Amino acid sequence: MSWVEKASVIGSKNSQRDWNVSLSQVDHWVRHYKNRLIKEANLESITMLPPVERKKTIERLVIQMINEEKVIITSEQTEQIIQQIINESVGYGPLESLLRDESITEIMVNGANEVFIERQGKLEKTDVRFKDDQHVRHIIDRIIAPLGRRIDESSPMVDARLQDGSRVNAVIPPISVDGPSVSIRKFKKDPFKLDDLKDFGSFSEEMSMFLQAAVQSKANILVSGGTGSGKTTLLNVLSDSIPSGERIVTIEDMAELRFSYDNLVRLEARPPNMEGTGEVTIRHLVKNALRMRPDRIIVGEVRGSEAIDMLQAMNTGHEGSLTTIHANSPKDALGRLESMVIMSGLPLTVEVIRGYFVGALDLIVQTSRFTDGKRRIVHISEIVEENGELLLKNIYHFERQATLPDGTIKGEFKATGYIPKMYERFRSFGIDFPKSFFENGVFK
Repeated sequence: MSWVEKASVIGSKNSQRDWNVSLSQVDHWVRHYKNRLIKEANLESITMLPPVERKKTIERLVIQMINEEKVIITSEQTEQIIQQIINESVGYGPLESLLRDESITEIMVNGANEVFIERQGKLEKTDVRFKDDQHVRHIIDRIIAPLGRRIDESSPMVDARLQDGSRVNAVIPPISVDGPSVSIRKFKKDPFKLDDLKDFGSFSEEMSMFLQAAVQSKANILVSGGTGSGKTTLLNVLSDSIPSGERIVTIEDMAELRFSYDNLVRLEARPPNMEGTGEVTIRHLVKNALRMRPDRIIVGEVRGSEAIDMLQAMNTGHEGSLTTIHANSPKDALGRLESMVIMSGLPLTVEVIRGYFVGALDLIVQTSRFTDGKRRIVHISEIVEENGELLLKNIYHFERQATLPDGTIKGEFKATGYIPKMYERFRSFGIDFPKSFFENGVFK
């Protein structure tokens, strides 16, 4: 039996009475002291305090109120009430415990009564519940208010970011038919390194060394993959191979890339305000980045007409640039890029557009999330032109072989035997990459 079911509250010291505290009675005390806090304390200033100071301040005020009212409860009960008040007043309510769990990578709220999480690449339903849809809306408002964002019937979708960098998307009715929906991509406190992903089985040692050499030799790389396939994570770890002494400009819809780099400028797009003005798009930022003397431009994801500006930047001296795209194969990635360039409205023929690809892009790295929860690089392909035709040449790939009884995907990383033109680039940059790593074979 939980403390809520066992707890007893003793009235005044003149007439003390014990009774079992039901969940509704606990909620009563939480609401009571929360209302007192709202009336008697400056919650806005408390919200701005660091987490430790915030907790201490609320704890001190609530204990003071309990003593004033001569309510006698145990220290454990007091701690529970204080924590719930913190979660509801300056935190994220029922989501707090999930946000603190380091093993959880994604949180998905499908209305008040359904909360799912992703752990080790697999989805699980939790027993976390909200009181009602209005409670979910309250938490959404708490997330977006400090960012100056809004969500209502006229603008029922919003992207936001928590203080720790976690990415949030919220949708409310009438767009979300069954109630408010929230998706949170959690921000890892200690970013993954290339070796971490290799140890997870995302790629082989040879593929890791190839990617490091490609970044160091200023190859322009497009990371392609589906939703949740690890594109942004891979972009982050690839940045660790950028040599020091360069100037990097990152451009994102919502800033989530974390680079441990000195000469770094981070730019973030801005949606229109309530009057419909003030919007700053990714395309605006890419154009502006060209005036900032960048050595490399890193765009979190290309998804529109900014693709042409990114390709032009790669074609005009900004080698070593990186970006991601939502696509299911290297071929699909080029098709999507082509469509995005056409969206720019420039009078370009298909032949001219594909010419841009050859001059701007060197490699496409395709990621995929498998049913066993693992993210793997399934293709590393070089873009080449032969006899006027645009070709994708596979250098490495993952060959799926079987699904084991426990659901684990069995497969092998292989080299195709193709020696990329990139190899000569490595040599010109003084990078000693064994030619044998391109030989057709299996890597463990």
